[in-house]
Amino acid sequence: MDTPSLLQHFRTHDTPLVLSRGGDLAWDDAELHRSAGDIEGYALLALVPGALPWQRARVLLRTLAESRDGLDDRARATLAKVTRALLFGLPPEHVITVLLALRRLRANHKHVTRAALAFVLEHPDAGELIEARRPALVDCFEHALGKATARACARLVRAGDTGSGYLRRALLRFTSDPATAIERVRALYAPGTHGAIAPQEPPAPLDPVREHTPIVTPTNRGDIAATLVHLYRGGPAAELRPALAGYVAEATRGLPRLPANVAMVLDTSGSMRGYGEREWAVMSQAVALQLVLDRVCDRLTVIETGDADARGPDPVAGAAARGLDLAAGAGAGPGGGGGGGEPRPVGATDLASGLLDALESRPDLVVVVTDGYENLLPGDLARVAAALPRAGITTPVLLCQATFTRGDDLTLRDPAPALPGRPFWHQDDFAALLPWMFAHCAPGPDWIKAAMLARLEGGGVT
Repeated sequence: MDTPSLLQHFRTHDTPLVLSRGGDLAWDDAELHRSAGDIEGYALLALVPGALPWQRARVLLRTLAESRDGLDDRARATLAKVTRALLFGLPPEHVITVLLALRRLRANHKHVTRAALAFVLEHPDAGELIEARRPALVDCFEHALGKATARACARLVRAGDTGSGYLRRALLRFTSDPATAIERVRALYAPGTHGAIAPQEPPAPLDPVREHTPIVTPTNRGDIAATLVHLYRGGPAAELRPALAGYVAEATRGLPRLPANVAMVLDTSGSMRGYGEREWAVMSQAVALQLVLDRVCDRLTVIETGDADARGPDPVAGAAARGLDLAAGAGAGPGGGGGGGEPRPVGATDLASGLLDALESRPDLVVVVTDGYENLLPGDLARVAAALPRAGITTPVLLCQATFTRGDDLTLRDPAPALPGRPFWHQDDFAALLPWMFAHCAPGPDWIKAAMLARLEGGGVT
């Protein structure tokens, strides 16, 4: 399974699944989804933050359409949890399309029955959905149980049956709330309401709904970066450093360790400092990523690319390569002239030399973190990166561009267009950025599986 390509596809390809009036299913990337091996890992990829709803719907379709014969109990349990998360985490119309497609495909597995009944009978908005989409939901219900069985259950419910042996065997054993299920069945076969509007939003969104203020400042782009900005400005380190350590711990809570050697080429050139209202914004977000990676990776080697000579003997210089001491309470940080440990941006940008230095540690993955301004030998990073395969170096190299806002124009700030790249501007971006990064190295797919399982078990996904 090509995890990086799948994640990229999940994040960018939003063409809907289409069922024609004749019931034919059209999805333009069916072969890509069907060719993905490791059904458990494939299903968990749908939970990675940033995956688009129609891609998640495709994952739901494939995982339900396929037989689970031969899977062990653990894998079956994982698929059941992912299925339930998708049923209630996707827009209802997407799920209805998937269930109708399964009917067209004549998928009659037991897990299809459980999924369809869970959606029709247990969805928090089932009452409104039934009013608006009664024929479609009746089709889903009858496909799940079989038409004859479903209609027999409906007749029993209309006659007042609430728990006969037949009703329990045929229907109620599939639900944890028999009383609600009976009400839903009664509504399914009742007269409809013309013009009812179906709910559009999922009851349990897979990605947290985050609201960002319309005016971006250096200190409202996440707690880690905000604390670093205050340190750069010369704030009280004795108070700020313990807070910084707490924010980093909170951001990485529940994330597994990546058993890999990751090299980070950190742009510490003068442009990373910024100026005016943007001063320290980009540098602080880049260092925030460094601190998170340091907590998650077994080994993180950081290579700074600014002008070390221009820094002079300042003890801050090169501190990133040694690892930042979050517990240090002395010193005001680089902005105030202390020796807190944050890298101080100064000098020109030589990303290519940083990449070559990073490769000396024989890493599993190299991540170049920069604002994109390569003002020393522009294009050098692109040429060096292109030459690596010819030199027999197959280490994945990624480009992560730190920006001030989500809408920054990066047209003239892409030093290596051929490298896989992704921008980030807010701490919230790390949830999607880490899986994308780690997918490119050998231990990454297992890390993603463990991280998404932790989301399922820890309540991050319903």
